[in-house]
Amino acid sequence: MRWPFSYPLALVIALLALVPVGVLMSLANGDATFFDQHNLKVLTNTLWLMLFTALGSIAIGVPLALMTAYAQLPYRRLWLIVLAAPLALPSYIGAFTLYAAFGPGGEIDQLLGVTPPRVYGLAGASLVMTLYTYPFVLLTTRAALVGLDGNLVNAARTLGMSLMASIWRVVLPRVVTGMAAGALLAAMYALSDFGTPAMMGLDTFTRVIYVEYNAFGLSQAAMLSLQLLCVVALVLFLESRVRGTKESPGRLLRLWPKPWQSALMLLASLPVFLLSIVLPLAIFVLWLVRDGTGDFNFSYAWNSTYASLLAALVAVILAVPVAHAALSGKAGRLMERVTFLGFGVPGIVMGTALVYMGLQLPFLYQTLALLIIAYVLRFLPLAVGSVRTSVESLDPRMLQAARLLGASPKEAFCRITLPLTMRGIIAGAALVFLESMRELPATLLLGPTGFETLATYLWRVYEAGYFGRAAVPGLLLVFMSGLGLALMLVGERGSDFDIKE
Repeated sequence: MRWPFSYPLALVIALLALVPVGVLMSLANGDATFFDQHNLKVLTNTLWLMLFTALGSIAIGVPLALMTAYAQLPYRRLWLIVLAAPLALPSYIGAFTLYAAFGPGGEIDQLLGVTPPRVYGLAGASLVMTLYTYPFVLLTTRAALVGLDGNLVNAARTLGMSLMASIWRVVLPRVVTGMAAGALLAAMYALSDFGTPAMMGLDTFTRVIYVEYNAFGLSQAAMLSLQLLCVVALVLFLESRVRGTKESPGRLLRLWPKPWQSALMLLASLPVFLLSIVLPLAIFVLWLVRDGTGDFNFSYAWNSTYASLLAALVAVILAVPVAHAALSGKAGRLMERVTFLGFGVPGIVMGTALVYMGLQLPFLYQTLALLIIAYVLRFLPLAVGSVRTSVESLDPRMLQAARLLGASPKEAFCRITLPLTMRGIIAGAALVFLESMRELPATLLLGPTGFETLATYLWRVYEAGYFGRAAVPGLLLVFMSGLGLALMLVGERGSDFDIKE
C-alpha cells in the first residue's frame, strides 16, 4: 500500500517532537536525585497552585458564563469580549504589576496612602493565575450552556421551583463536563507557567527547574522536568476523558433582568476586569509618565518580532504536511497527536532539554536557530490546528476534478489546495507569532548571549528591581496580546462568540 505524499514529512516532524523528551531521559540518568524532601515540597506547592487555580476559575467563570449566556444585558457582546480579555494576556504581566502595586510601599500605597495586603507566595500566585485563567471556564461552560434546552428550566419554574434553584438543580448538573474541561485547562496553565510563580516567590516545578539550571545542575533540572511531565501527562489524560454534553437542541433560555439587576451583575463582575486588565495598564502608564521610556532599547522589540516571525514561518511550513497527513488516515492522525506533545511541554522543560542538546551540538549552542527550534516545537500545534481546519473545509470534488483533468498530485496541491487554505495558514502563523512574542522561560534559557526580547527584558527589570523601566515592554506586550484576542474573535465567526438575538 502506497503512503500519501505527506506521510514521510509528517513522520520526520513527529520524531523531532519526541527529541526533547528523549534528551531529558538521557540527561537525568546521572547523579540526579529522583525524589527527596525538597521535591515533595515543590510537588505540594505545584498541586496546591493547580487546585486553587481550578477552584478559583470555577468560582469566577461559571457565574460569568451564566450571565453572558442567558442574561439579556445591554452591549452583551462587548461584555463577553471584556470578560474574556484576560485570556489574551500573559499571566506574568499581571504578576509583575500586582506585585508592584500591592503591599507596603507599593504603587497604591504611594498614590492613595492606602496599604492593601501584599500579593505574594501561594495566595498571590493563586490569585494571579485565577484572574488570567477563569476565561477557560467561562468559555467552555458558556459553550455548554448555549447548547441546552431552556424549556426544562421553564418546566421547573412552572412546577414551583425558584429561578436560582432551577439553575442549581437543572442547568448546572448538565454542564459539569464543560466546567471540568475549563478547570483542567486552567490547572494545566498553572502547572506549566513559569513567570507567575517565579515573581510571586513560590517554589513550583517551573521555578525550581530554572534555579537548578542557573546553578549548573542540569541533570537535576532534567529530573525535575521529567517529574513535571508526569504531572502534565496526568492532567492531559484527565482532560481527554472529559466529554462534552450531548443533548437534543432546543430553545435557548433567555433571562430579562430588571435594570437594577443588570447593573448589579455588571458591578459584581467589574473587579475582575479592573484587577486583570485595567490595573496592569494603569501601572505601566504610570511608570511611563513618571519615568519615561527609561532609555529602552527598541532593538529588543525588533528581536522579539524577528525571532517570532522566523518561528511562525517555519511552523506553518511544517504544519502543512502534518495537517494533510492527519486527514489521510490513522497513521497520519497519530503523527499529528505526537506533534501536539510540544504544546503540553512547559517552556522551561523545553528549554532545559534543548540547552543540553545544544551542548552536544556546539554549532547550535547559544544560537538563534536553537531558540527558533524551541518556539516551533512548542507552538507547532497551533499552526497545525489552524491549517487542518481550513483543509477540512475544502470540497474534495475540486481535487478530484483537477486530477481528472490531468493535474498531478503536486500540481493539484499547489494550484488548488494551497491557495484555498492560505487563510488558515496565515491565521496559524499569526498565532505562533504572538505566542512566541510572549514566551519567557524558553527564551531565557536559549536566547543567544546579549539577545533580549520584550519578555526577557521585562524579567531582567523585575530581577533588578527597576520597575519603572518595564513600562514600554509591558505596554508593547499588552498591545500584541490585544492583537491576539482580536485574531481569536475574528476566527470565532459563527461560534459561541456570535451572539444572536
